[in-house]
Amino acid sequence: MALTGTCVPGDPLAAAESVKADLTVVGPEAPLVNGIVDQFRERGLRIVGPAAAAARLEGSKIFAKDFLREKGIPTAAYARAENQAEARAALERFGFPLVLKADGLAAGKGVIIAHDRKEAEKALDTLRAPLVIEEFLRGEEVSFIALCDGKDVIPLAATQDHKAAFDDDLGPNTGGMGAYCDSAILTEAQVREVLDRVIYPTVEATGFAGFLYAGLMMTAEGPKVLEFNVRLGDPETQPLMHRMANDLAPVLMAAAEGRLATQKIEWKPSPSVCVVLASAGYPGEYETGKEISGVPLADAAGATVFHAGTRHLHGRLETAGGRVLGVTASGDDLEAAIAAAYEGVSHIQFEGMQYRRDIGRKGIRRGVA
Repeated sequence: MALTGTCVPGDPLAAAESVKADLTVVGPEAPLVNGIVDQFRERGLRIVGPAAAAARLEGSKIFAKDFLREKGIPTAAYARAENQAEARAALERFGFPLVLKADGLAAGKGVIIAHDRKEAEKALDTLRAPLVIEEFLRGEEVSFIALCDGKDVIPLAATQDHKAAFDDDLGPNTGGMGAYCDSAILTEAQVREVLDRVIYPTVEATGFAGFLYAGLMMTAEGPKVLEFNVRLGDPETQPLMHRMANDLAPVLMAAAEGRLATQKIEWKPSPSVCVVLASAGYPGEYETGKEISGVPLADAAGATVFHAGTRHLHGRLETAGGRVLGVTASGDDLEAAIAAAYEGVSHIQFEGMQYRRDIGRKGIRRGVA
């Protein structure tokens, strides 16, 4: 960001007022849950994001599941547990595998899939109550994001995240190890079903404004909500931006001013792919301060390298987080987009660099089927 604009440290509200910002767009979930949108609106400042009351859809898994049940929005059967004893008792309600979720914000890492009782007991030692325990859904996972202004909605192109740390969806859940965006992920009929059964009812009930992210499982019974986020997803946003054909800024301004119905978003036909380069040990403990080389070469090869956990220190670029870079590229078809993204990856190096080598392959298999 520092290469394209001026980074202003300190309180976001004070920063927006000091630079007389025309529009603020909130990226992280914690400020949204803590009410930053309410604070901006009280000062008469334009901002894209949900009020704190609606941000609870991400801030509390229990609130979200109760909301889904109350509004009749399809989701997995679940039990809520206020303490460890209730959680252990709830394990008896579902067969294995089952899913355990921490109630609060967990940076995408508060979900554990337990395949047997032993794994479930281990998960309960890791996750603090309150918890949600729910049935394991089978199907294909899809990220569906819509920009909303409290009444009107513009759906973004469907994407597919890869949450597990290792190839073939093995290993612990992460904040996302890569994603791809392709018009073949959902049919027009499926998009309409998601809008009618999930997005519109949620916006109508909450007056949601900002980016509503529905993590879906496309089951044999239709789409079911795995989780809500109240912001653009990472790493889904990277391939979304690669495929977007028009300027996003006027659309965001319209969303902040409640006139989204006047806007539309155009999409390039070419699929796009983002591969996340992570530090060794992520999503567990990891070291930082590893020098990064090759980013200019990846850019020159046609990829766009998005920075996540990096810093410039002593004249060099180095790692500063678990997920370090998102290498993103497009192609005439999904196979070409995958090849272009991994070509970009091949130019980048840092000690302990790990990444999945199968991002987008589900889409290839779907096409063959």
